[in-house]
Amino acid sequence: MLPSQSYNEAQLVALLQSRSQQGFTYLYDHYSGALYHAILALVTDADLANDVLQEVFINIFKRIDSYDASRSRLYTWMLNIARNAAIDMLRSKGFRQMQQNREATEAVYEGGATTQTPIDQIGLRKMVGSLKQELSQVLELAYFGGYTQEEISHMLELPLGTVKTRVRTALKQLRTLMQ
Repeated sequence: MLPSQSYNEAQLVALLQSRSQQGFTYLYDHYSGALYHAILALVTDADLANDVLQEVFINIFKRIDSYDASRSRLYTWMLNIARNAAIDMLRSKGFRQMQQNREATEAVYEGGATTQTPIDQIGLRKMVGSLKQELSQVLELAYFGGYTQEEISHMLELPLGTVKTRVRTALKQLRTLMQ
């Protein structure tokens, strides 16, 4: 067995930009676990998270020449690609249809003998989905995704004040819808 090679960030970026197989193998071996868990935090389905992870590494391979070390660290850049890919998956029409089908099937088996429906399942997500896309997006991430407003600000590349305003506006509109 060969001894494990170690690279600093600049060396790794140079290897990746030269399209070195050794560089991409090293990148995958050392970063795939962390990126997978970041994706899984949003997607929550292990198979879909693996699919998104594969797309992320393809995007990294294709876009490595656009990486700018003066703007961010390599891991931060890759994490943004991973989060954006996960969010794109959550927004996709196919994912939403799959979730609706899964929720309907699970509800049939889970609620067999009961007639009460938990309050949080009587259409809150549907109400959030009826808001403007920019408002529903921040609420989805904050309340269903568990992200802080600061994390959402970084993910969506929006000022923190804008995120706070959108959350507040969305909550006001939800209150109106519930009355």
